[in-house]
Amino acid sequence: MSATPLASVLFVCVHNAGRSQMAAGFLSHLAGDRIEVRSAGSMPGEQVNPAAVEAMREVGVDIAGRQPKLLTTEAVRASDYVITMGCGDACPVFPGKRYLDWALEDPAGKGVESVRPIRDEIKARVENLISEIDARQET
Repeated sequence: MSATPLASVLFVCVHNAGRSQMAAGFLSHLAGDRIEVRSAGSMPGEQVNPAAVEAMREVGVDIAGRQPKLLTTEAVRASDYVITMGCGDACPVFPGKRYLDWALEDPAGKGVESVRPIRDEIKARVENLISEIDARQET
């Protein structure tokens, strides 16, 4: 029997093929089932960025089987945290949610060498997010 998650997080970027997929992969990997994880895009791509898949594989996180999904108002409503990564005005806003905007370079069209620093920045931000969620649960 799994415990109820501490929080739910939705990562959003335009194509849901790079940044949001890497962030969701890290959060699932680092937090396990303690935090519910979603990702979506305002204009989802056909597939997850192969360079992002490879960069994540290098650090032991498999996102190869993921598929970009369309951002829905239901996904936003169901999430405690909504983290945007360049989706602009396409992201719906609802009262009571914690919104964060992570200004991250878009890995689209870049090779794995250029994606690695983006991956590492995302990992650091996800680790900080987990710490924030844990701290909010303690208060």
